[in-house]
Amino acid sequence: MSLINIMEAEHREEWDNFIKAHKEANFLQSWDFYEFHKARGKKIMRRFIADGETVVGAYAGVVETAKRGRYLAIAGGPIIDWDDDRLVRATFLDIKTMAELDNCVFVRVRPQLPLSDKSLAIMRKNGLKKAPMYLSVEYAGILDLRKSEEEILAGASQGFRRKLRKAEKNDIEITADKSEKSIDEFCKLEKKHAERQKYVAFSDSFLKKQFEAFAKNDEVLIYTARKDGEILAQNFMIFYGPEASYHYGVSSELGTKYSAAPLLHMAAMEEARKRGMIRYNLWGIVGTEEMSHRFYGVSEFKRSFGCEELKYTPAHDLILKPLRYQLNKVVEKTRKKIRHV
Repeated sequence: MSLINIMEAEHREEWDNFIKAHKEANFLQSWDFYEFHKARGKKIMRRFIADGETVVGAYAGVVETAKRGRYLAIAGGPIIDWDDDRLVRATFLDIKTMAELDNCVFVRVRPQLPLSDKSLAIMRKNGLKKAPMYLSVEYAGILDLRKSEEEILAGASQGFRRKLRKAEKNDIEITADKSEKSIDEFCKLEKKHAERQKYVAFSDSFLKKQFEAFAKNDEVLIYTARKDGEILAQNFMIFYGPEASYHYGVSSELGTKYSAAPLLHMAAMEEARKRGMIRYNLWGIVGTEEMSHRFYGVSEFKRSFGCEELKYTPAHDLILKPLRYQLNKVVEKTRKKIRHV
C-alpha cells in the first residue's frame, strides 16, 4: 500500500485542473478565491493529497480571526473520494495539524457533499460536530444547463414565465462585462439595496477585491439591466469549472417594477452554455416552511425557475480548544437568532 503524502500546492494551473475535473466542484475551492482572501490580508492554505505519486485530493482554507478565537474555514471542500476511509482520515488529520500550527480554536468545514445519513456519519466518524453557524450555502437551487432554454422555461412556474414576458416587453437593455465601471456601479447599487432590504452591505473593498481576483482569469461578469439609461438590477456571476454561480444580486425599486431579474439570469445561462458548463447554481434557498427567514422571498423567486433543490452536508466543526470553542458557540447561536438566518 502506497503512502499518502500531503503538500502545499504551488501552481495555479495544476490546482485548477484538478479541482475542475470534479463535477461537484465550484469556485469555493478555486485558486482565485484564495487569491481574494490573500488580498484581504488573510492567511490561506492550499493542500494537495497524493496517494504515492498521484494527486487524489485537495483542500483550500482560510484562517479567519475573531476576538473569540481564530479558526480555519474550508468552504466547498475537501475535494476527495469520500468513500475512501483511509484518504478521508489522512485528510482530516492534515487539516487538524495545519489548524493547530496556526493556533486555531476550531476548524469549520462545509464539504461539497450532498446531505445524507452517510455524509453525516462520515463527519461523526472523523470527530466533527454540527456547527452552530453556516459556512457558505448549505441549501441551493440548481438548474441543469444540459437542458435547452425552452426546456428550462417549460419547467419554470407560470409566474416566472409571466415576469419574463413582461420584462421582454419593457425595452430593457442587458449588458455583461468585467470593467471597473461595472463593479463601481454594483457597489453603489448594493448599498441602496441593503438599505431597502435592511441588511448590512458588503464593503466596497470586499466586493472589489473579489471581483478583481476572478476578473484576472475571465471568471466573472457583472450583468446589468438598464431602462432609459437607468440601472434596474445587476448580477455578480462567477464562471468556474462545470458551474456558473449567481454569487450576488442587487436591484432598484424600478428593477422590481419592470421584472428585470429574469432577463439577467437567462443571459447568464446562455453565456454558461457557451463556456461548456453543465450547471447553474442559484445559490442559497431556505425551506418553504421558513416564512420568517429573511431569505424566504428570494428563495421563492429562485424556486420559480423550476430548479432542483440540493442540500449540502451542513457546516461541521473540528474542535481543537473546547473551552474557547464554547464561548464561540454561544456568540454564534445568539447572532444567528438576531439575524433570522
